[in-house]
Amino acid sequence: MPWQQLKMSVNEADAALVEETLDECGAVSVTMMDSEDQPVFQVDLGSTPIWQHTEILGLFAHDAPMADIVALVHARVPTSKDSPIAIEEIVDTEWERVCMQDFKPMRFGERIWICPSWETPPDPTGVNIMLDPGLAFGTGTHPTTALCLEWLGEQDLQDKIVIDYGCGSGILAIAAALLGADNVIAIDNDPQAILASESNRDLNGVSAEQMSVHLPGVEGHPLADVVVANILAGPLEELTPVIAALLKPGGKLILSGVLSQQTQSLLDSYQAYFTMLEPALREEWVRVEGIRR
Repeated sequence: MPWQQLKMSVNEADAALVEETLDECGAVSVTMMDSEDQPVFQVDLGSTPIWQHTEILGLFAHDAPMADIVALVHARVPTSKDSPIAIEEIVDTEWERVCMQDFKPMRFGERIWICPSWETPPDPTGVNIMLDPGLAFGTGTHPTTALCLEWLGEQDLQDKIVIDYGCGSGILAIAAALLGADNVIAIDNDPQAILASESNRDLNGVSAEQMSVHLPGVEGHPLADVVVANILAGPLEELTPVIAALLKPGGKLILSGVLSQQTQSLLDSYQAYFTMLEPALREEWVRVEGIRR
């Protein structure tokens, strides 16, 4: 059965009202996208960033009264009359199958692969992380995740203690466990990330004894040989003393989720605790490495 899609561009001030109106009209989903390539790299906690020029897509059932919906949008949001509203028919698709076709095994460094569960790993002797798209908070496609995976793949983690701070999907923590780490501690402040990490841990056959998942503030775990934190520059700077306290002297620190222009400020924040090494750059993103003093 086909769907009907409403597509329009709005300014920042009207985006929330248009979204609310489409929801009230029975939209199955409402999607907001940047219409002019305006990046939003970092926001304050509790805030919801909206682009200055936003494209809104509303998906409706095949028999929804689209003319009435457009009329209501125009009535509630007078400025919406200044830009066209397009209505198009969307053919029903097996979206799960499309997703399966798009998500293929990815290689990171010499030995790490990220593979969807329905694919046979290309290298049976490699370190194969099975990870399906969905409630994942990261599947390896972002440059910062790739930079961290490649670094982990170059390390000797046998019998090491590793902390993944801001674990998201658990992808880095799982990689550390499969690379031989004896004790991996995954930490995140989002309960959904905790569930995702535990689910992905189980999917990869990693035991809860080898990889534990926690909200921040859990005490009693040992000092780490390695800490990886792939989040954002602002939180990383705020967490400097917290993250420094997790590592034993001589321990290795990896930070990412950092834009190139944010690098120096982050280095300045951590130099009191770490000997900072040369950052690694990919596209506009940076991986920062340090050794605990």
